[in-house]
Amino acid sequence: MSTLPQASNEDLVCLPYGVGHSDEGVCLLVKMGPYRILLDCGITDISPLITQDGLPICDLVICSHAHADHSRGLLALHRAFPKLPIYSSEVTSLLIPLNWLDESDGVPQFCQALPWRRSIEFQDGLTAQLFLAGHLPGAAAILLTYTGFYQSYSVFYTGDFFLSNSRLVEGLHLDSIRHLNPDVLIVEGSYGTARHPHRRKQENTLMARIDRAIIQQQSIILPVTTLGIAQELLILLRSHHLFTGRDIDIWVESKIGAGCDLYLQLLPHFPPSVQNFSRHQSLFWDEKVRPHVRQLTPDTLPNIHQRPCIIIAETDSDLQIYTEDHPFPWLILFPTQPHGVTVLPATTPQIAVETYLLSEHSDGAGTAQLIHNIRPKHVVFVHGSANYLGDLTGLEELQNRYHLHSPGAGTLVSLPIGDTFIQPAPPADPNYEGELTESEREINITLPNPIASDPRWHNFADTGLIEARWQGEEIVLRGISQREILDRQQELNLDPNTHCCGNCRHQRASRCYNSRSPLNGFRVTPDGFCPAFESS
Repeated sequence: MSTLPQASNEDLVCLPYGVGHSDEGVCLLVKMGPYRILLDCGITDISPLITQDGLPICDLVICSHAHADHSRGLLALHRAFPKLPIYSSEVTSLLIPLNWLDESDGVPQFCQALPWRRSIEFQDGLTAQLFLAGHLPGAAAILLTYTGFYQSYSVFYTGDFFLSNSRLVEGLHLDSIRHLNPDVLIVEGSYGTARHPHRRKQENTLMARIDRAIIQQQSIILPVTTLGIAQELLILLRSHHLFTGRDIDIWVESKIGAGCDLYLQLLPHFPPSVQNFSRHQSLFWDEKVRPHVRQLTPDTLPNIHQRPCIIIAETDSDLQIYTEDHPFPWLILFPTQPHGVTVLPATTPQIAVETYLLSEHSDGAGTAQLIHNIRPKHVVFVHGSANYLGDLTGLEELQNRYHLHSPGAGTLVSLPIGDTFIQPAPPADPNYEGELTESEREINITLPNPIASDPRWHNFADTGLIEARWQGEEIVLRGISQREILDRQQELNLDPNTHCCGNCRHQRASRCYNSRSPLNGFRVTPDGFCPAFESS
C-alpha cells in the first residue's frame, strides 16, 4: 500500500516507484497541481500503486511504449481498477498485449489510443501531447502541461528514445521538440556518457561477424527480446548485402513470430521506406526469397541440424534444446546490455559466446544533444544503472546549466519552478587518485583497489590490455576487449596456426613481453616473428 506525496495543489513533484536500475522496471508518479499522472508501469508488484483506502494512486496512466520494463504491470493495474484510464499511442495499444501471450483467456486491448502531436485535455488545465521517440514502433515521448490559477508548468518525458533511424523506426526528430522548453525533462540515461559508432556501422560489424561464422560452418543463436531488436535483426539479415539471396535458413521462435505477424498488420504506421520494401516482398515470411525466414516449432526443430543456420530466440529460452547433439559448432551472440555488465554463459569447445552492439537507445552524446536542444530547467535521469546515471549527473556541461536529479525508487523529487530554486548538491566525486612512475622502457600507473568494485571494471579489465590516447592535454584510457583482439587478427587474415607475434602469448598491446625474445620490450607487428614464439 502506498501513501501519496503531500504537497500543495500548485507543487510539481515526481515520485519514482521504479527507475530502471538493472532489471527494475520504470514507473514514475508525477504530481502537477491537483493531478497525479503515472508515467509507465514496468514494475511487477503493483501494491505500491494502491492507497491505504484501496484506491489507485493516480488519476490516469500514460505508457510510453510496449517493452515489458515499461508496461509489465499495466494488466494487473487494469484488472484492479478497470475504470482507471490508461493511454498510449495507437501502435503501442496494439503491441502491449504481446507481453501476456501465455494468458489462456487472452488480453483485451485496454489502452486508449492518443494521436500524435495533438494536445489532448484530460482534466481542467491538464493536457498531454505525444511525439515519436524512435526506439520501437509506437514509442512516444510525452509532453504534460498543467495550467493552474497561479502557475503553469510542463514536463517532457522521453520514455526510451533514439535519435538515429533504425531499419523499422524513424528516430526522434529534434526539430519537432526544440521549441518546447519544458520546465522539467525526465530522460533515460541507459548508456550513461558512452559514445557509440553510427548505427549503420554497428549493423555492418554484426553482419560481418555472422558472415564469418557461417563461412566457418558455425550455427548462430541470437537471444533477444520479443519486440524491437528481433524484428530489426530479421529485416537486417534479409536486406543486408552480405545475405541478400543467400541460401541460409533463419529460424524464429513462436513469440517473436507473433510479434512479426503483428508488425505486418501495422504496416500503415511504419516509415515510407518500410512500406515500400513490403510492396516488393514480405518483411519477414517469404519462401521465394532467400534467406528463408521460418517459424521454429516442435515439428521443424529437427531441420536446424541439417546445415548451419541462424536462430532468433527469446532472451529467456533454454538454448540447450538447440545446442545439444548438434553436428555444427555454435556461436551465441548476446546484445550488449545498456544497464550494466553483460553476464554471459561459459564458452565450451562447441559453443562460442560473444556480445555485439546494436543500440536502440541514444548514447551519451545523443542524451546531451537532446537536453541542450530543449533547454529544460530541471533534468531527472532515469532508466540506467546507478553508475551510468551518476556519470551523467557528474558532467560539468550539464551541472553548469541545469538542475540535475537522479533519484532512486521511493525518493520524492521536488521540482520547484521560479526564483526559490536551490541548486542540488553535486554527486560524490567519482575520480580516483593514483601514482605514475616512469622508467626507460615503460610507464606504470597505479590506481587504488576500490576502483575495481565498480561493476564496469570487469569489462574494462577483461583482457588486461588497455589503449591510451591523447584528448587535448589529458590522456584517456580504454580497455581492449577479446573481441577487438580477434577482430584485429581477422583483419590481418592471420591463420591461428601461424607462428607470428599476433598469435604469441607474450604479445600484449603490440609489444613483446617475452624475456627470452630479442624483441622483449619492443613494439611488434602482428605478422612479425622470432624464434622464442609461444602459442597463445
